[in-house]
Formats: sequence, structure tokens, C-alpha cells
Amino acid sequence: QVQLVESGGGLVQAGGSLRLSCAASGRTFSIYAMGWFRQAPGKEREFLAHILRTGGSTYYKDSVKGRFAISRDNTKNMVYLQMNSLKPEDTAVYYCAAKEAYSSDYDYWGQGTQVTVSS
Repeated sequence: QVQLVESGGGLVQAGGSLRLSCAASGRTFSIYAMGWFRQAPGKEREFLAHILRTGGSTYYKDSVKGRFAISRDNTKNMVYLQMNSLKPEDTAVYYCAAKEAYSSDYDYWGQGTQVTVSS
């Protein structure tokens, strides 16, 4: 099992920045990739970005490219999401997730952290 705990959410004005953190523990050696998702009220959860544990390759949802950046620190079992130029429509609960090799979907999820962007 892998446990994930997000932190860093909060209230920010439009145009501001936040950095979310995700701490992984447990069987972290089994993690192949880690991702960030978000879910706004009344909407489905959406993928934002992922990063491979080995090599660090990244992939982003088109709508956040250039504003959001995912990074990792394997020595600390941490993944980060730097969010810049935030907009009110970025308001959501943000989730960290981890995928094991050969999984078709993410296997582990954090509890989420609220991000609220005021206009």
C-alpha cells in the first residue's frame, strides 16, 4: 500500500501562485508515476499532470500547460505542483495520485486539498 498526503492548498487571489505538495509513504518503491487531479463542485474529476518516478518525464493537460509545473523529489518521496497565474476557474479540490507499473489507472489517492481562487 501507498499512502498519499497533500498539503499547500488555500485561498489566493486571481493571478497569484500556490505550490501543492504530496508526501508518499509505504511501498513507494512500487510507484511508477504520480499525478495531480482536481475536482470542482458539480464537475467530474480531471487530470492535470503526471510525472514518472524514474526519468522524470512529465505530461500536462493542455489547459494548464505553461501555468502549472509538476516536479518530484524521490529522495523525500515528494511530488509538487507549482501553480501560477491562478484563475477563479482553478478553484477545486486537488488530489495527488500514484500509479504502479502495469496499472491501467491510478492505484492510490490522497484525501485532497482545497484551492480557492478569488476574483
